[in-house]
Amino acid sequence: MPRADHIGSFLRPPSLLAARQAASHTSAYDPPSAEVEAITRKCVAELVQKQLARDIRPITSGEYERYIFYAGFFEKLDGCVVVPDIPLPSGFRSRLPTVTKAMEKGVQVRPGVVAVSPIRHDGRAYLAEWLGLRSLLPSEELWRECKLTVPPATWHHIHLKPGTAYKPGTAYKPGTAYASDEAYFRDLGAAYRAEFQTLYDAGLRNIQVDDPALTSFPTQTFRDGCEEDGVDADKLLDLYIWAQNECLRDRPADLHVGIHLCRGNMAGSTHILSGSYEPIAQRLFTGLQYDTFYLEYDSDRAGDFTPLRHLPVGKRVVLGVVSTKTTELEEVDELVGKVYDAADVIAGGQGRPREQVLQDTLSVSPQCGFSSMSVGGGEGMTEQRMWEKMALVQEVARRVWGTVF
Repeated sequence: MPRADHIGSFLRPPSLLAARQAASHTSAYDPPSAEVEAITRKCVAELVQKQLARDIRPITSGEYERYIFYAGFFEKLDGCVVVPDIPLPSGFRSRLPTVTKAMEKGVQVRPGVVAVSPIRHDGRAYLAEWLGLRSLLPSEELWRECKLTVPPATWHHIHLKPGTAYKPGTAYKPGTAYASDEAYFRDLGAAYRAEFQTLYDAGLRNIQVDDPALTSFPTQTFRDGCEEDGVDADKLLDLYIWAQNECLRDRPADLHVGIHLCRGNMAGSTHILSGSYEPIAQRLFTGLQYDTFYLEYDSDRAGDFTPLRHLPVGKRVVLGVVSTKTTELEEVDELVGKVYDAADVIAGGQGRPREQVLQDTLSVSPQCGFSSMSVGGGEGMTEQRMWEKMALVQEVARRVWGTVF
């Protein structure tokens, strides 16, 4: 794994944004026009060359193919349909921070994907996206240095309002689809395993799950909302840990899968959540079967490194110490100090020397993607500053490890 990592998305070029606007592509689930697809391919090809020229790894398509990070999976599963206009807040889980933020911005309806019959994977999800990226690289060696991002299996379930009778905001239609959450996630897990195997067979070796939902659980606001909905928040977290592990079960031994525990990345430098990972750290670090945790540590709102004492030996952490939300360039010495502080906490929890932890456990990255939404990005962020931020991550890696790889 690279010492200087990143979260996957990059600022979309003006030409791509203009093409999407001209095609009225403003929804997560709108299929792209032929013109948008052509411009996307051109922009991805240019992005790949920029990453290669700067020794940036892993290589990604910047999520240019997607209007928003979670597009392209759920709506392509057999048994799932897009409900385009679920009302806020009645169709969504009470007090969910992402929904609250959307309402503050004046959003009145949001789309969701609902299972109306048994979920089945048919190979239509991210294979074309991966094959497009792969075609731009000359060797299998470089294919193995790529990464593709996917949304969490829990995305629609945590958003859409729970209930026993069908309504527009329920993640599955009882009676005709599923009678329980466990049954829903069992089939969804099988779909993820099939997707992972399909991508693996096509040469991909690195997948990152982007999850801005799990970080809701430490907040009292979300827990109050669960109580309003008649849901036990602790049991729901247990369900989600099990559901995510269902997606990982029986994966190939050399397929790396990590999870980004995100705190939100809306347009205009807007984050969704603040606070330490501490209330859920032990359960996530010891319960989830991911290889790597991508964690946000770019500002005081993220809390300190204390939760890392729960990290088991054998798991990796990518420290997101460089902000994608602000244009200010952080001080290299301060960032290097953060890496050593985090290593000391992990070393103390594992009973190992700091040097061992540095060598087999840690890397650095920006705290989030540069544009989780097509029109997103940090306030005032430019392409030049984006690459300067990536160069800063690389400089931290060189200071600590002597290399970016």
